Amino acid sequence: MDTPPPPTEPTPPTPDDLAACRAQLGRTPRGLRAVAHRCPCGLPDVVETAPRLEDGTPFPTTFYLTCPRAASAIGTLEADGVMREMNARLQSDPELAAAYRAAHEDYLARRDAIEVLPGFPSAGGMPDRVKCLHVLVGHALAAGPGVNPLGDEALAMLPEWWRKGPCVSPGTSVADVPAADGTVTGAPAPHGHDGRRGTA
Repeated sequence: MDTPPPPTEPTPPTPDDLAACRAQLGRTPRGLRAVAHRCPCGLPDVVETAPRLEDGTPFPTTFYLTCPRAASAIGTLEADGVMREMNARLQSDPELAAAYRAAHEDYLARRDAIEVLPGFPSAGGMPDRVKCLHVLVGHALAAGPGVNPLGDEALAMLPEWWRKGPCVSPGTSVADVPAADGTVTGAPAPHGHDGRRGTA
């Protein structure tokens, strides 16, 4: 996309936000603290999750992407080998590696400001690898441009998923959500493949 979605201020979730997240995820989100970024359509697309879920389980993924259209488009990038190319560049580009490590430190600082999880990594493979673009894009949207370089890059590769209007309404099933290209393919694949513990 030429212009990424503008940053938005985090806000406490409203009942409508909770209903939208349930429709987006196909279940009730756990540990939800805030809407970390709001899609241009008005719905949440990234939520902030507590470092520990209600039962005390650690959940290191602070910024969790909820929009099924964005998630589907990111899955396509992953299938096309974007993570492999990014990992190769991390090994050969010291400036990129340093900026990515700074993104890792930013992620930890934001999580630690809520609750410290001693010994737990950040997320998405940071600081040394790219293991989940969903995490990096979620961080990029929540933190704003210039914080996570590879999240910003992945975000720039995505279509403008909000152009067709809101992805869900409170009564919509996630399986009925059109992908960014307009096709309906059922529920998007889970994006917890980066070793995250639990799901939001």
